[in-house]
Amino acid sequence: MFERAPRWVFIAMRNGLLAGVLGIVFLLVLYYVGRHPFLFPIYFDFRIIMLSVFVVMSLKELRDDHQQGLLSFGAAMICAFLFTLVFAVLVMGFVWIFSALNPAFVTDYIQLMTTQLRALDASIIEQIGKDAYERNLSALPATNGGTLAFDYFIKSLMISFFVSIIISVILRRQPKI
Repeated sequence: MFERAPRWVFIAMRNGLLAGVLGIVFLLVLYYVGRHPFLFPIYFDFRIIMLSVFVVMSLKELRDDHQQGLLSFGAAMICAFLFTLVFAVLVMGFVWIFSALNPAFVTDYIQLMTTQLRALDASIIEQIGKDAYERNLSALPATNGGTLAFDYFIKSLMISFFVSIIISVILRRQPKI
């Protein structure tokens, strides 16, 4: 049926696998040096830089080496989404398996997050809302590896979506009319 997959599929899958392996290494390094990777605020997350670099590499390769210097916004977004999907699924699977093999990963997260939430200033709790604060604090002990894995997956998609829009607009080139 398909003789050969489109080149953008190969580029997105290859770079997604490479970024996934690098993401797994980052997660392991952060965890074993004592900085739990799930406690960083999303604006300090290593995925912002890593996904930006890999999306730029993927789209530049697609545009310059395989599409004669042309790249539409839609093609760029589809390639970036496939890349992100491969990356996020790979790392999500790793987080799920790692948390099952190493239960301390989840218990450390619960303990550190509980400590972090209890240390919040009263003014911040008022901004969040006392009910939401209490609900999140009481739901924290029920966290498991699947919850952390799904959280990683969703946040990766959100980060990449905004990064991909910006990079796709910057790197797109339309044919001269």
